[in-house]
Amino acid sequence: MPDARVDTIIRGGQVVTSSQVYESAVAISGEKIAAIGPEHLLPPADNYIDAEGKFVLPGLIDAHVHLDGHDNYELGALAAARAGLTTLIPFGTYTLEGDETLPQAINRTREQIDSVALVDFAFHFILQNRPSILNSLPEAMTMGVKSYKMFMTYKKRPGRMCDDDYICNAMDMVSQGGGVLQLHCESGNIIEYLENKLIGEGHTHPTDFPTACPDWAEEEAINRAVKMGAATRCPTYVVHLSTQLGLERIKQAQGQGQLVWTETCPQYLLLSDAEMARVGPLAKIGPPLRPEDGPDRDALWRGLEQGHTSIVASDHSPHPQELKQVGWDNIFVTPEGTSVPFGSPGLETIVSLMYSEGVVKRGLPIWWLARVMSENPARIFGLFPRKGIIQVGSDADLLILDPQGDRVITARDHHSNAGYTLFEGWEVKGRPWMTLLRGKVLLDQGELRQLPGVGQFIESGSPRSPMGGPVR
Repeated sequence: MPDARVDTIIRGGQVVTSSQVYESAVAISGEKIAAIGPEHLLPPADNYIDAEGKFVLPGLIDAHVHLDGHDNYELGALAAARAGLTTLIPFGTYTLEGDETLPQAINRTREQIDSVALVDFAFHFILQNRPSILNSLPEAMTMGVKSYKMFMTYKKRPGRMCDDDYICNAMDMVSQGGGVLQLHCESGNIIEYLENKLIGEGHTHPTDFPTACPDWAEEEAINRAVKMGAATRCPTYVVHLSTQLGLERIKQAQGQGQLVWTETCPQYLLLSDAEMARVGPLAKIGPPLRPEDGPDRDALWRGLEQGHTSIVASDHSPHPQELKQVGWDNIFVTPEGTSVPFGSPGLETIVSLMYSEGVVKRGLPIWWLARVMSENPARIFGLFPRKGIIQVGSDADLLILDPQGDRVITARDHHSNAGYTLFEGWEVKGRPWMTLLRGKVLLDQGELRQLPGVGQFIESGSPRSPMGGPVR
């Protein structure tokens, strides 16, 4: 190798890819990874980082984040940076009251990100039940936003639930533009019937909420999503999978060669409907937490282990406690007749929980974490190989994880406006020791070394199939 200097060398750590872990040094020049190999074969560096006893992972990505309300892009980026993430893929928004087009919303979002972001951002957009918005979809897809989401439920939330014909039209357009269509798969008409029946009978306690959203309502919607994806030849992504029944339907589609992928979330892997009695409306999420004695949590872990489930994401959807607590009186609707908010915070706990619960407790290989929270999100959402991998020419986004750092999760340490976490008091092992964002040290042993504005809007390309197969 020529006797040229590089900016930084990370040495002494265990480099983690999506399929293996090995001892090596990583050289960084500018924003890119310049070389990987034994330190004595690398050129000298201006800066050395000693990662002895630590794992060096590709920068982790949270691919399912809502920052369109109570947590904004600036706050979300701050929380992500402190949690050990380097890229977020939240849902952008457009103004429903006006005539804002998707391209206008994308340009507005890029301007916001350029001034406030501490991490890099790619974007999905939610296609509300507003057919006119599809007029600008082809242009939006040429602007680096290739991923869109639609809801098959939430009749009580104006503009959310979409009919199948509207979904098919969008799928056809997304497919032609080289994108991926995400679906929240629950049968909205069935849930609306069950919910209204429970309300009419006076069954409105938080513990009654899961009854309105049975597991078969998720499976039925997934079945329609699979069929519509096949009819339109559209890559289809099922968000926040919560049931064994839904997983089996996805496995069937994958076995037939269809481009159907899915994610699950820490709350579905680790919590149960028992939380509804403990914290009530704070645990109201959609789909709901599943029965404590049911098969779903074990099935979801097996789906990750076997490679049928490609991604773990947070579905960070924060609402301040005061907006949720009204649900103790009626978990379905507020006194004003609006829906009691869904969602819970998760952005600041996902890294620690997945390392501690997946790698340490369940013995999954450390490279499993790199697969489900880095390479596969980058592949499916069009960021690979710029993101998601440690290889020459890729962005120097890295997480150096200390396996010895133990801590207890508490909302006091968080930055989200939610003010609570469903994982309060959980003991977790491992901690993000350092992160680098495009070659710059971002998080350094709990301290941030960069200012807002270092993050960038990253344009997405077309999806690639994720890494699959058993991890052990």
